[in-house]
Amino acid sequence: MPSKDEQFEELRPLLFSIAYRILSSVSEAEDAVQDTWLRYSASPMEPVSTKAYLSAVVTRISVDVLRSARHRREQYVGPWFPEPLLSDPYEDPERAAELADSVSMAALLLLERLSPLERAAFVLREVFGFSFAEVASAVGRSEAACRQLVVRGRRHMEAGRARFAADQRAQEALAVRFFDAFKEGDVGSLLEFLAADVQLVGDAGGKAPQWGRGVVAGAGNVARMLVALAAPFAQIGGVVEPQVVNGQPGAIFRNSEGQVVNTWTLDIADGQVQAIRAVVNPDKLRHLGPVADAWAVVQETTAARRDP
Repeated sequence: MPSKDEQFEELRPLLFSIAYRILSSVSEAEDAVQDTWLRYSASPMEPVSTKAYLSAVVTRISVDVLRSARHRREQYVGPWFPEPLLSDPYEDPERAAELADSVSMAALLLLERLSPLERAAFVLREVFGFSFAEVASAVGRSEAACRQLVVRGRRHMEAGRARFAADQRAQEALAVRFFDAFKEGDVGSLLEFLAADVQLVGDAGGKAPQWGRGVVAGAGNVARMLVALAAPFAQIGGVVEPQVVNGQPGAIFRNSEGQVVNTWTLDIADGQVQAIRAVVNPDKLRHLGPVADAWAVVQETTAARRDP
C-alpha cells in the first residue's frame, strides 16, 4: 500500500488546482496545499477515500483563507486580477474543457462574485465533477444546500459569460499576429486586431506604475498606448515572451536582465482582442521568478523616448 507521502504527492496537482480556483492566488494555493499535508500527516486516521478526504481538507482551508482575503481585496488599490498561472498541474482528459475554461482570467473574475461557499461548491461540482455527497462533506452543508449553492453559482457564472467563444487555435494564431504588430509599433496594424470597445487594464495594486486609473478604453486609445510602449521597451533591451497565461494567449514582459516586469493575458473573441489584462503588482509575480523594479523600467523607457 502506498505511504501517506506517496498518496499525497499523487494528489498534490488536484489539491493545488482546487485551491487555486477558490483563491485565485498561486502563493495562497500552495500554502493551502502545504497546510493540508501537515494536517494529513499528523492525523492517525486512514480515510476511506484519500482523494475525497484531502480535497475536503484543502477546500475548507481555502474557504477560510478566502473569507479573510475578501476584505483585503475590497480595499485593494485599483483593478484586481488573480495571480497569473502559467500551467495547471492537474489534468483530466474527461474534464479538459471545464478545467481550461475555469482557470481563465475572465472565469476567475466571475468566481469572485460568488460567496466563498458558492465558489467552493461550484468548483468542486462543476469543474472537478465531485458528487454532491463529497461536496457536502467538503463545505459542511447538506446535499440539498449544496445543490442550491451550485445552482446559484452556475446562474452567476452563466450570466457573466461572453456571448461567444473562440477556437483555441484561432486564438493562438491571432495572438501571434497581434504581438508581431505590437513589436512593429504600427497603430494601423494594431487596430486590425482590437475590438472597438477593447480595454487595456492593469493591476498594479499601488505598488507599480499603471495607466491612468488602471484602464485605457477604446481601440484608438489602446493602440496608441501600445505603440508608445513598444519601441522604448525594445530599446532598453526589454523582451516580450509569448506565453500561455491562465490558459489564454498572453505574454511575460522581461527587462534586459530577464526579470519579470509584468504579464499580459488576451481575451480574444469574434476574431478580435476584447481585453488586455496586465498584472504589474510585484507581489503577484514573484512565483514566476526574479521580479524587475517596474518604476525603474518606466524611467528607462521614458529616457529612451527622449533620446531615441
